[in-house]
Amino acid sequence: MSSKVILEPADQALVEGVLARQPRALARAITLVESRRSDHQARAALVLEALRPHTGGSIRVGITGSPGTGKSTFIEALGLHLIALGHRVAVLAVDPSSSRSGGSILGDKTRMERLARDPNSFIRPSPTGGSLGGVAEKTREALLVCEAAGFDVVIVETVGVGQSETAVSGMVDTFLLLQMPNAGDDLQALKKGIVELADIVVVNKTDLDPAAAELTQQHMAAALALLRGAMSSWQPPVLTASALTGTGIEAVWAEIERHHQQMTASGELQARRQRQAIDWMWTLINSGLQSRFRHHPQVRHHLEPLTRAVAAGRVPAAVAARQLLAYLETAPDNKNPETRNPKEISTPP
Repeated sequence: MSSKVILEPADQALVEGVLARQPRALARAITLVESRRSDHQARAALVLEALRPHTGGSIRVGITGSPGTGKSTFIEALGLHLIALGHRVAVLAVDPSSSRSGGSILGDKTRMERLARDPNSFIRPSPTGGSLGGVAEKTREALLVCEAAGFDVVIVETVGVGQSETAVSGMVDTFLLLQMPNAGDDLQALKKGIVELADIVVVNKTDLDPAAAELTQQHMAAALALLRGAMSSWQPPVLTASALTGTGIEAVWAEIERHHQQMTASGELQARRQRQAIDWMWTLINSGLQSRFRHHPQVRHHLEPLTRAVAAGRVPAAVAARQLLAYLETAPDNKNPETRNPKEISTPP
């Protein structure tokens, strides 16, 4: 169905650099993918299509947890363990963007200094840029570029700011939730909707309070048994670990491998990735439609006065929405944004 992708010489060199596992080419390719410029997005689409045959071969792991659970330290310990086993590890770490300035600290390389220095690792911090679900807008595409560069384990670290950390589960094979000792009883654990998505739960920082960690492990196991029930083919294990001392890291990786092997054997891995691809297609469609809507000349011209009219109670929200959406059915008239839709309702000043 797809023909050979024709690339500009610079982009062809970029693709070849990624496939040759050149760190600089990999970083540049992800920068291109993350760019919001329309010309860059068009180039990125072709680059991704050229890389597509070389993707899909990694174990994709999402790691989330509230601030303070030690995500960065845990990922570094896990990454170093995997490199010692002969794996190549890419980490896509997402930092929250400021709602005021739009800036982000992007300090994950500093927090994973040992892992960042290893030639068999690649750490890419990215700002959320306002995206919901704990991940950056282009995390999925960055993951594919890392796979094309030969990384056989890709770890996605989410922001970890609450119950919205769900988008990562739609792009990984194994979703791992970090918890703290004294995280709450089993009733409290049930209230956290993200627990329902977890494939593996790890109680980290057991070195701080081993007894509390064991109690939290029991509560979480009881909560997961209620949430998943006996009909589920995979009962999420609840493990304990200390990223600081390295205790339990080997067991965590063993469970990730077991989960991946079980899903592969049952066909669930392929089915899950197919669902994820379709869901992402619709996410991109919705995002594209919203972008076109906001950039439509007539929408841009009438949006602010209609918004004020809705806020003042002069126009019902449903009427305003219908009128704005109706502009999409007309060809944009860039020269005359005053062009009116025949059914347009005038808004009093």
